[in-house]
Amino acid sequence: MAKVRIVITGATGNVGTALLGTLESGGDELVGVARRLPDTTDAPYRAASWCAKDLGEPDTRGELARLLEGADAVVHLAWAISPVRDDPPMWRTNDHGTRQLLDAVVAAGVPRVVALSSVAAYAPAPRWEKVAEDWPCDGIATSAYSRGKAALETLLDRFEARHPEVGVARLRPCAILQRRAAGEFQRWLLGPALPARLVGDRRLPIPLWTDLRAQAVHSADVAEAIRLVLKNGYTGAVNLAAPGILDADALAGLLGGFRVPAPRPLVRTAAYAAWRTGILPLHPGWLDLADQAPLVDTTLAETMLGWRPRHDAASVIADLVAGLRTGAGAASPPLAPPRGDGILSRLRSVAPVRPSHRSQS
Repeated sequence: MAKVRIVITGATGNVGTALLGTLESGGDELVGVARRLPDTTDAPYRAASWCAKDLGEPDTRGELARLLEGADAVVHLAWAISPVRDDPPMWRTNDHGTRQLLDAVVAAGVPRVVALSSVAAYAPAPRWEKVAEDWPCDGIATSAYSRGKAALETLLDRFEARHPEVGVARLRPCAILQRRAAGEFQRWLLGPALPARLVGDRRLPIPLWTDLRAQAVHSADVAEAIRLVLKNGYTGAVNLAAPGILDADALAGLLGGFRVPAPRPLVRTAAYAAWRTGILPLHPGWLDLADQAPLVDTTLAETMLGWRPRHDAASVIADLVAGLRTGAGAASPPLAPPRGDGILSRLRSVAPVRPSHRSQS
């Protein structure tokens, strides 16, 4: 098989790191694009050549087009998910950056794009019903992440209509987790105020509402789906989720503690207070997403791609918990374990009494 050139945006993140690990033995030319570069001497980052580039930087289409010249495919993973207060706004990376990248794809004559969307793009559905890829991508109004992914779907629809010569695949996974992403999730969910080693402690009370349900998928399984999409030339949308649906009790047990039954409005109010005062980085918009995002059916991935996830939902959560307890991470800025876990740093983190991360409303 001929060697191909694959450009991967957001290649230092959760999925990007897993994808490099999946593709590194294939002999293809891999080009990683990221705002902050990793340790390129460490696996799997040494499998790629690298370009430091902020996709949302104004008027960067020409530079991107030159970077994409000769590429056989672009895998677009770059996405601002829960930026800290001083980072660029989400729209700059997610909307403006994606638009500039797609313009560069056309200018460079790249024939294929694989974009990472999300089940978050879907409109709410009946609580225990699994939806297929034809479910409306109207998003969830109170979640910035959901609205952003729904806007991405609309953008891709318009791009496909204008440029039928470019094959577009869009992956819609549920929560993507792995051990090496523990540092990133610690910063998003816990911050310095709550030590990650508490996760997995059987004495930890976890307030969750009764009808919560969740799916998850391992980063390595998402990476394998991307490999299959590239190999098979697949175009269109495809859902990804590991086998198994977790209810509130199962989720609390996997997180190590015991569930404290609590109405969702009460949990949301408490989360808002903790976010607003800077005690925790988790914005309550993420709770709205967890409650309202539909469950997804993965029949299409299994039949059209031959996708067989190696991890079930319970083992995916357990892998992340193990990473949190052991301080796991990777040699890239997004996945590196947080530093300064002492009591003084935790006190300093809550001293400003203002949100540490941008709003997700």
